[in-house]
Amino acid sequence: MADLTHTPGSIDLHTHSTASDGRLSPTALVDRAADGGVRLLALTDHDTLAGLDEASHQARIRGIELIKGVEISVTWEKRTLHIVGLGVATSERTLASGLAGLQALRDQRARAMGKQLEAEGLAGASERARELAGGGQITRAHYARLLVDDGLCDKPQQAFKRYLKPGRPGYVNVTWAGLEEAIGWIHAAGGQAVLAHPMAYGMTGAWRRRMLTAFCDAGGDAMEVCCGNHNPSDNHVCARDARHYGLKGSVGSDYHGPHQRWLALGRPLPLPADIEPVWVHLSF
Repeated sequence: MADLTHTPGSIDLHTHSTASDGRLSPTALVDRAADGGVRLLALTDHDTLAGLDEASHQARIRGIELIKGVEISVTWEKRTLHIVGLGVATSERTLASGLAGLQALRDQRARAMGKQLEAEGLAGASERARELAGGGQITRAHYARLLVDDGLCDKPQQAFKRYLKPGRPGYVNVTWAGLEEAIGWIHAAGGQAVLAHPMAYGMTGAWRRRMLTAFCDAGGDAMEVCCGNHNPSDNHVCARDARHYGLKGSVGSDYHGPHQRWLALGRPLPLPADIEPVWVHLSF
């Protein structure tokens, strides 16, 4: 294993490609990471492993280490959480079967969302979203782009707020994997289960602590301490939580593409020295 002491910009363990809702192909994502000085990269598309072979091939060409990963959608206490699996074996049947079920749910949701958005004036929503996805899965982000393209919203953030969040006309509720179930899939595939962006769920401190307790009780291994959209206060809170719950730490930008002008691959700050890095437990 190469020396992977975490310096700013060198490690990013949460990214997305066109296999889910990212804007760059797996090859282009790896190229951008390598050009930016990232030495250890994880591709963690939503509920799919589809981009990993391509990313692995390009990582070998560019001379960087690639961690095979996935971001699994979970329903907990009627809330949606995201659990990142790092270092997973892509041929493991338990994980593959679980993700296939989630992909079927995603397809059903995409069709229902398309019909609802067409009723709201987004012409040809389903067909256009499928074309925009280019063979990858259709996500809310694709519909947000169409809402902006058609002038129904000014920005993707506005599209989510007006149409795609719970209670809005384009939202379709789905019950995803259970928390213990998803962590079990990751462990069956030899991976580490990481709670993604803990500050992004809009929870009070009490609810966040309840979530972390449930995550630990279900066998979770680590949490993202430094995230791309965190401010210093968020990093401090997450570092404190990692210490309190005895969780390893991860760093990830949650990068989706160049349209995020405020965010770069490898942007998260280094972990505090007293938090054990999750990547020392990964094989690559």
